Amino acid sequence: MWVDPEHVSLRPITAETVRAVCALTVADSQLGLVAPNAVSLAEALFSPTAWYRAVYLRDSAVGFVMLYDQSLGEFPVASPRAVVWRFMIDANSQGKGIGRAALRLVIEHVRSKGRFSVLSLSYVPLPGSAEKFYLDLGFKPTGKVEDGEVELELSLN
Repeated sequence: MWVDPEHVSLRPITAETVRAVCALTVADSQLGLVAPNAVSLAEALFSPTAWYRAVYLRDSAVGFVMLYDQSLGEFPVASPRAVVWRFMIDANSQGKGIGRAALRLVIEHVRSKGRFSVLSLSYVPLPGSAEKFYLDLGFKPTGKVEDGEVELELSLN
């Protein structure tokens, strides 16, 4: 059953919601493809360039997204990079259009900053990966592979 994209939102994670976000997990077959949300949040704590949000369906946390946003850094960069560092939808909420709606919100967030020409991301090329999902959203292969992950980019122009 597909959900109405209007019911999907990105919200700041608070002291009241952090446990619910950390409890979210991907399907067993996807466990090696994305870090647990608790690890991602711990990394964000030490990275001034991390921008992160919980993905909500109505009033329930169902996913997590974290960007590497170079424009948030202490030192200005002429052409900053924006990279989807982490993206996950809970196993129980996959296949309903939530991830598509959420990633579109991320794309619009990055585009609205007016500082980036592309949005990058990467995936682990194993069974269960999000390759087709990202390609269907318009991301294109760059030809680069880093640490075993295939890099894709979406033009924001």
